[in-house]
Amino acid sequence: MTGKTAPPAKKPAPAAAKKKAGPAPKEETAPKEEAAPKQEAAPKEEAAPKEEGAPAPATEEPPAPEHPPEQPQQDELAPIPTEAGTEVTPVPAEGSPAPPAEPPAPAPEPKPEKPKEEPPSCPLSLAVEEVTENSFTLTWKAPEQTGRAGLDGYVVEICKDGSSDWKAVNQEPFLSTRCTVPDLSSGDKIHVRVTAVSAGGASVPATLEQPVLIREILQLPKIRMPRHLRETYIRRVGDAVNIMIPFQGKPQPEVSWSKGGQPLDSSRINIRNTARDTIFYIRQAQRGDSGKYELTVHINGAEDKATLDIQVVEPPGPPQNLKLVDVWGFNVALEWTPPADNGNAEIKGYRVQKSDKKSGKWFTVLERCTRTSCTISDLIIGNTYSFRVFSENICGLSDSAATAPGVAHIEKTKSTYQPEKIPQRDMMEPPKFTQPLTDRTTTRGYSTHLFCSVRGFPQPKIIWLKNQMEIREDPKYIALIDQGVCSLEIRKPGPFDGGVYTCKAVNPLGEASVDCRLDVK
Repeated sequence: MTGKTAPPAKKPAPAAAKKKAGPAPKEETAPKEEAAPKQEAAPKEEAAPKEEGAPAPATEEPPAPEHPPEQPQQDELAPIPTEAGTEVTPVPAEGSPAPPAEPPAPAPEPKPEKPKEEPPSCPLSLAVEEVTENSFTLTWKAPEQTGRAGLDGYVVEICKDGSSDWKAVNQEPFLSTRCTVPDLSSGDKIHVRVTAVSAGGASVPATLEQPVLIREILQLPKIRMPRHLRETYIRRVGDAVNIMIPFQGKPQPEVSWSKGGQPLDSSRINIRNTARDTIFYIRQAQRGDSGKYELTVHINGAEDKATLDIQVVEPPGPPQNLKLVDVWGFNVALEWTPPADNGNAEIKGYRVQKSDKKSGKWFTVLERCTRTSCTISDLIIGNTYSFRVFSENICGLSDSAATAPGVAHIEKTKSTYQPEKIPQRDMMEPPKFTQPLTDRTTTRGYSTHLFCSVRGFPQPKIIWLKNQMEIREDPKYIALIDQGVCSLEIRKPGPFDGGVYTCKAVNPLGEASVDCRLDVK
């Protein structure tokens, strides 16, 4: 009886080996289990010893792979099919440990690891901006690399010199690149470091090479007067005066204003001081606000002073005592005196205007006249004139003008016309040609002209001749004379129109003639 017997039972691995090696591969047991159905007629006598638990030879267990396939581990003994169709479970050998009650859970499939977010780089340009007696201010720049998620903020830490106990100034990260560390003791030396924080972690901290010494840095007071305020500051009446003057000094200086050695009137002038400047404000300026104001900035006996000169101006009043001094020919002389009120500004000049009685309109004669007198000329004979004068300063013309009390009447002068005696001159002159005729060549069928000029008195008579024959009323010829210029037009000449042409001038004193030759081709 030839038949294959069932494979011997596999010895279970110890617990320690299972933890290290993992589940046994399935490939080794699967072929042995498939070999049982191939038996044609397995005798029951051979299956009985297996049921009695005969010891099976032990087989060496192959080493577990590093990454086992995802298949359930077969720790239990595989059932053996018999000839009758029933399955018999093999009994483990004596002295071998019992198989576990439940198979271990299959190992989970390892997931691909996500790339870790890199931390940001170190903050740049860490520096101390300001130090006071109990605090200091830091500034820095953002790191070059912040990561894909961006920065969550910065954490500032401090540590006293000689200690290793670092304390965070801010509990939560902040995004500002400026931080003031308060509540420090004067004289302390503080080490500082700044760390950039993001989703990938914290950066390498940026530190200062030297610790920060907490003490007040003294700075002498200095007023930085703007350039336009170094000269007189001019405003019109009713305008607002709003001036800001910066200064410097540490610790914070004390600021005081005065005018003529007296404190300012707080009902008219508002003063507001900050740590770096002072503001001088007047809502509506009046002429009484003009004057020199003294600004003083002092720190512990050291001080700096500056003067602010304010001038509030308005248009001036009209000139006084305007009068007509003299009227002669076409001229009028005027005089006046300066106005009683100059508008708190220098008088730049005067504007003089005139008005004639016929039109009643005012016309400007002089502008910016710097004297208090003037002479007006080129007046029209027979007209009556009135005059007025405005005063002018930096604000403009006065609201009203001074008008002369009288009028100036330009009278006609009585004179007799005597015509000039012109000596008689003899203008008689015989004819004389000033421009002779010139020879010409013309083309057949094209009209041509002959020109000459003559003078004489009385005006001479002009006679044209052709080949010594007088040209009379012939439509082919047109003779003209204008201002002594004589012309003869020959219309569409032919070959027979060629010859010698003569111009003769005749008057009672004589005669003159000129001739020329005309060729027709």
